Amino acid sequence: MRNTLKTLMIGTATLAVTAGMGMAETIIIGNFGSPTPMQVARANKAFDAATGWEIEWRTFGSGTEVIAAMASGDVTIAELGSSPLAIGASQGVDLQLFMIAQGLGTAESLIAKEGSGIEKLEDLKGKKVAVPVGSTAHYSLMGGLTHVGIAESDVTIVNLPADQIAAAWDSGQVDAAFIWQPVQSQILQTGKFIVGADQTAQWGYPTFDGWVVNAEFAAANADKMAAFAKVMDDANKAYLANPDAWTADSAEVKTIAEVTGADPAQVPDILKGFTFIPLADQLGDAWLGGAVANMKTTADFLVKAGRIDTAIDDYAPYVNTTIAEAAK
Repeated sequence: MRNTLKTLMIGTATLAVTAGMGMAETIIIGNFGSPTPMQVARANKAFDAATGWEIEWRTFGSGTEVIAAMASGDVTIAELGSSPLAIGASQGVDLQLFMIAQGLGTAESLIAKEGSGIEKLEDLKGKKVAVPVGSTAHYSLMGGLTHVGIAESDVTIVNLPADQIAAAWDSGQVDAAFIWQPVQSQILQTGKFIVGADQTAQWGYPTFDGWVVNAEFAAANADKMAAFAKVMDDANKAYLANPDAWTADSAEVKTIAEVTGADPAQVPDILKGFTFIPLADQLGDAWLGGAVANMKTTADFLVKAGRIDTAIDDYAPYVNTTIAEAAK
């Protein structure tokens, strides 16, 4: 009788666990598929384990696509660049920045094709430049043109998603491209580095990729959002603790390459092109603490450039620091 009872108890417990697993909430999370440390945690399902969610990762080619997905409610959490973030907020899309994914240094850069005659920004006049319009790369490009006194109308902007730029480059449709990794490494094989987003940031046009969330979802899932942010932070810290150990033949880099499709030999240099910020440091004025002002500055610039009709007065509702505070 005892054995029978024990068997029944085990069977009941198993059914309860199985039912619980079957009831796991499916969450669609958007990302750009960049070769970054979080891809290791993604591959290891660390985010799923910490939150209890069954996560479907969806890769987007531009911030414009992310904004549309967030606006429709199809995606609840997503990676989004600082320029499209300002665009989405200005349009009233329900989203809140809750974490910086990475600062964009040389990981986003202007590359000129060999034989194009482009040696510096000033040489872009009259040339064809590929860039995903509305992206952080586009914002950096416009900032660079403004800095050297070239009107955007003096350059032929070829609006292409990231995954189409290499083909346009190879077929001779463009003279240059302002784009992120890993496409940047592809075109550098027959191109020349001109300027990176680290330089345009020093000229007054800073950019970053952030993580955004639907405000209502964030409020209803405070603990899980903090757990999500903690996993992201731990992934970045694992890299920052010893970046030199992340070599082409390391397990971490091999995993990143497998998830993103990047060349393992190029991943270590790609990682060095980003700036990863510990969550505790993000709350300072340079990042989350200054995000409201940064969004306003970015939006005002985009209005002057004719990319959006109007900027709003206060972007505070589009920044959420409580998640980072709970997770740091």
